[in-house]
Amino acid sequence: MQLVAPQRGFDNNEFVTRTKNAQLKMAEQGLDGLLLMSEPDVRYFTGFHTLFWQSPTRPWFVFVPLDGKPIAVIPEIGAQLMRTCWIDDIRTWSAPAPEDDGISLLVDLLSPLAKRCAKLGVMKGHETLLRMPLGDWERLQLALTGIQIEDATGLVQGLRMVKSTAEIEKHQFICSVGSATFAKVPEFVHEGMPLEDVFREFRRTALAQGADDAPYLVGAADQGGYADVISPPSRKPLQHGDVLMMDTGCTWDGYFCDFDRNWAIGSVTDEAKRAYDVLWRATQAGIEAAKPGNTCADLFNAMAAVIAELDDSGGDIGRLGHGLGMQLTEQPSHAAFDKTVLQQNMVLTIEPSLSYGNGLMMVHEENIVVGENSAKVLTTRAPAELVPI
Repeated sequence: MQLVAPQRGFDNNEFVTRTKNAQLKMAEQGLDGLLLMSEPDVRYFTGFHTLFWQSPTRPWFVFVPLDGKPIAVIPEIGAQLMRTCWIDDIRTWSAPAPEDDGISLLVDLLSPLAKRCAKLGVMKGHETLLRMPLGDWERLQLALTGIQIEDATGLVQGLRMVKSTAEIEKHQFICSVGSATFAKVPEFVHEGMPLEDVFREFRRTALAQGADDAPYLVGAADQGGYADVISPPSRKPLQHGDVLMMDTGCTWDGYFCDFDRNWAIGSVTDEAKRAYDVLWRATQAGIEAAKPGNTCADLFNAMAAVIAELDDSGGDIGRLGHGLGMQLTEQPSHAAFDKTVLQQNMVLTIEPSLSYGNGLMMVHEENIVVGENSAKVLTTRAPAELVPI
């Protein structure tokens, strides 16, 4: 049965609220504007949604002033789509233009800030990037010598961590699509099937269930477990005794799910079954710890305490889950170092992993939204025991 999707896009009030929230934070931090240039940040404040970002040829810029609507400085090829968004001031150039790819337009826009030595926020921190040539960034700085460049990473990431009701509806839908797709895996997977074909059929099934795309699909299958969860699939056929894992990030209307499932091909070792049991209970501990006021470190410690029953390495994979949104992985991280305080309406992954046996590992993952007092699981919770195929 085809799942019922919510409304695509957002009402303009969504972007008005996002911008006003940002401007309040900017005022608190003494910032006179934000310069954004990555796809999710531009989309967050404008609604500009296109796959054209896959091309690295053209830079795209959005300036969020201390008051009023954002201003777009973009290649002319994107002007028509940007005009369908809620902003009014759209400044364009014919791109690509390696000698002046929007730099003179940015200088014109930002010169008033430079003249009064104002503070401009840009994304400098973890999980950010400078999506323009470094040479162009240096030219821009030389032309705006009076401007003070400040780090706006925490401001923007902090806003994006907490989702609106409309965003959560999109997450809930794509998580239901992912769950329905995983439920069909035993119908098309069989012993002797090449892993490459398993992946291909999974993607077809996800699209048939209502996903816009399945841009992320990784996994593994091997005897008693797996040791590598990020390599492309091979033509190696599934064999009796394999543990099969698939981890997917499907999208709908620009929002991700991100979770995995494990299966036994025929039957597997008691060691693999125990690893699965420990991870399932570690996941439950993480879900139960996901309450407003707790920190990401609290989630990590709750899961790590259960994992230690089998693996006392301390979570050397780095973290046991993360934020989820317009990107497959977003801030924060469920790690011992991350003291981010959980808030209602954060959408998160709970992703414990452990090592066992002779160099084997297992990963389990669910998606949740933090509620007023407890977490709601957006994915259909995995069975408590390893399912045989």
